[in-house]
Amino acid sequence: MTIGLGHFVTVAALLFSLGLFCLLTRRSAVAILMGVELILNAALLNLAAFSRYVHHAPDGQIFAVFGIVLAAAEAVVALALVLQFYRAFRSVDTAEAPELKG
Repeated sequence: MTIGLGHFVTVAALLFSLGLFCLLTRRSAVAILMGVELILNAALLNLAAFSRYVHHAPDGQIFAVFGIVLAAAEAVVALALVLQFYRAFRSVDTAEAPELKG
């Protein structure tokens, strides 16, 4: 049995669904960020798979590597924001801070 494009698309759809579920149901800022990361990883998996199986070129895989680096930098910035959110409101529950101004 060989692994084809359909397998990658199925895994990416599962990752996207889990990320969307996490994004919509969780109230913790950390869990919301984890959902966003799952959605981004699903998109990058599709990018690399379609590049490999449809175009037969490594372009999508190279973009996926850059996307992973970008996701790591985004995770660092998001963690800093969550820490500031915790310092300001003493919780990471997004419902406890209805107004994030000032």
